[in-house]
Amino acid sequence: MKDRVMTWVPDACTLPTVDQPLRLAEFDDVFAESGRSVERSAETAVRVEFEPASTVAARLADLAMRESSCCSFFDFTLRMSDARLLLDVEVPAAHVPVLDALAARAAEAMAGERA
Repeated sequence: MKDRVMTWVPDACTLPTVDQPLRLAEFDDVFAESGRSVERSAETAVRVEFEPASTVAARLADLAMRESSCCSFFDFTLRMSDARLLLDVEVPAAHVPVLDALAARAAEAMAGERA
């Protein structure tokens, strides 16, 4: 996975280049440690289910807030219902390749295929 870490980060991302691998590692870690499933809910949306724990919810909320500040095209919705913790991620059609890459990273991390 490391070979393709930065190939999909869009020019619209304002996170300093040096910090981008660190942010991706944060996503990889939370996907691997607490992720349960990832599914495409629409062409421009992905739903990721996580272990329903308050510590995971806090971690996801912090990560989503920081990611939204540098990649404003992301729309994150975090919710808990029926003992499920769900993160819905939506993007405009122009950023579907970024969403595809994020969904692939999530699936790989959950499957234990982290680099």
